[in-house]
Amino acid sequence: MAKAAQELWGDPGMGSNAVAFRGDTTANGRGLLLGNPHYPWDGGRRFWQSQQTIPGELNVSGGSLLGTPAISVGFNAHVAWSHTVSTGIPANFHQLTLDPADPTTYLVDGRPERMTKRTVTVAVKDGTPVTRTQWWTRYGPVVTALSPQVPLPWTGKTAYALNDPNAANLRFADTSLGFSKARSTAGVLASLDRHQGLPWVNTLAADRAGHSLYTQSQVLPRITDDLARRCSTELGRTTYPASGIAILDGSRGDCALGGDSDAVVPGIFGPARMPTLKDAPYAENSNGTAWMTNTDRPLTGYERIFGTVGTQLGLRTRGAIEDVAAMADRGGLTVRDLQRQQFANRVPAGDLAVGDVARACAALPGGAATGGDGKAVDVSEACGVLKAWDRTMDTGSRGALLFDRFWRRLEQAVPADRLWKVPFSAADPVRTPNTLNTDTPGFATVLADTVGELRAAGIALDAPLGAHQFVVRDGKRLPVPGGAGRLGVWNVIEPTWDAAAGGYTEVPFGSSHLQAVGWDGSRCPVARTLLTYSQSSNPKSPHHADQTRLFSGERWVTSRFCEKDILSSPKLKVVRVHERR
Repeated sequence: MAKAAQELWGDPGMGSNAVAFRGDTTANGRGLLLGNPHYPWDGGRRFWQSQQTIPGELNVSGGSLLGTPAISVGFNAHVAWSHTVSTGIPANFHQLTLDPADPTTYLVDGRPERMTKRTVTVAVKDGTPVTRTQWWTRYGPVVTALSPQVPLPWTGKTAYALNDPNAANLRFADTSLGFSKARSTAGVLASLDRHQGLPWVNTLAADRAGHSLYTQSQVLPRITDDLARRCSTELGRTTYPASGIAILDGSRGDCALGGDSDAVVPGIFGPARMPTLKDAPYAENSNGTAWMTNTDRPLTGYERIFGTVGTQLGLRTRGAIEDVAAMADRGGLTVRDLQRQQFANRVPAGDLAVGDVARACAALPGGAATGGDGKAVDVSEACGVLKAWDRTMDTGSRGALLFDRFWRRLEQAVPADRLWKVPFSAADPVRTPNTLNTDTPGFATVLADTVGELRAAGIALDAPLGAHQFVVRDGKRLPVPGGAGRLGVWNVIEPTWDAAAGGYTEVPFGSSHLQAVGWDGSRCPVARTLLTYSQSSNPKSPHHADQTRLFSGERWVTSRFCEKDILSSPKLKVVRVHERR
């Protein structure tokens, strides 16, 4: 159950990268920020680009999630910020001890408390209204499962109540508006401290004065490690260390969530408890824990519910830290360097493993391997393709698709603790584990099945990536650069494999609202942006494919932020909205 809970809560279906550089790493002493959220390309979680201006009050540009009134990730004349999905667990459970005579009554310190019955009716278009009953406790509503894999059964003795402090959190827009009006990274942090409105993300920021910021200022239930030790149920003693999901004893009044004096509402952590890193040469996050935001200034001392310390990093975090640490050491950085990082399309998994794969492949007797169906497969061609691969996920890269399909299969077939010969070490978290274990029995089988899969789909082993990773716009295929996060690629693209359709279908998810922001001596920020899937979801709109074509060619939009630049645009169209009289 703990493993299932970790898989369910540990993969929010979204991601992101962001890095903020301090002024002494840049060419002019001012900060730099690269933001790269990973979100769906269709549906209600698309970003919408806008610039919001109220003369003398507000001037900010960026992207907003559909339906939200404030800029979610963006920049103004003084500061830029982006978000990454965090490792914090924004909910917890209390296990209820029920009255044997009444399963809708629970006991707290031996005294009975009745649940509150709430009936909710929802109107259905052209149908009969639907009515559901909820049972509420002092801790929150009773739930019976998180998913089919994680049941929480309501029996005659026990039930589970869900506490979600974000259920009543309407402070997100105020927090974001505070960012929009901030004049520095300190102003961004002040908005987080004042409003405490972000449910699920980290914040990274840089400003024109050269400051950098990372903070996991997130609305989390105030579960301290001490509270979890004192009050976890038998199940909670497993889930909390493994995943950060606390299941507390609801029969004890002393197991209620405490309060911090600087928290805006009871039951959540206050700003002083948030993992925060100020003014590091670089601050980077790729959905890993706060611990390795900067390898020279690791963050520790936070509660388990925020994330882990000293545990193995994901390949995307490892690759990102390698890249941005080298950039900071090199110094003299500009916005152009951020643009290059976004489209480097380097594959850390390839750098770590493809040499071992190619050598083990070449050593197979007769160039053959046995597939999962027991049949021999000639894999000799794959050896040369992998050896010659440039270890990128550029659209013209040959061998990228072969390695992508191989790696996905290998991770499923080989247990994580047997994948590498050199194990993880907390003393060297970026470079370990390493050295692929090609001796594992599953290796040759995976290689054979990958070759067989591509041949069955009619795909050449050395086919260029862009021929099979694409979207269709205006009836034409546009090749899409980038690769899967599990490969460690910064520019995340997650296509869906459909063997019956002959390979990958159109890209549904990945890099979304990109921004590379810095400042020069003028009043205007130096910004390059890109909305990968374009502004409009309407196929008839001229803005349905324009930026997607740019993304396909790894090109950017030069932001027009200041009024003089906006007015000089040859395609400017002004629409004045007024009341009808």
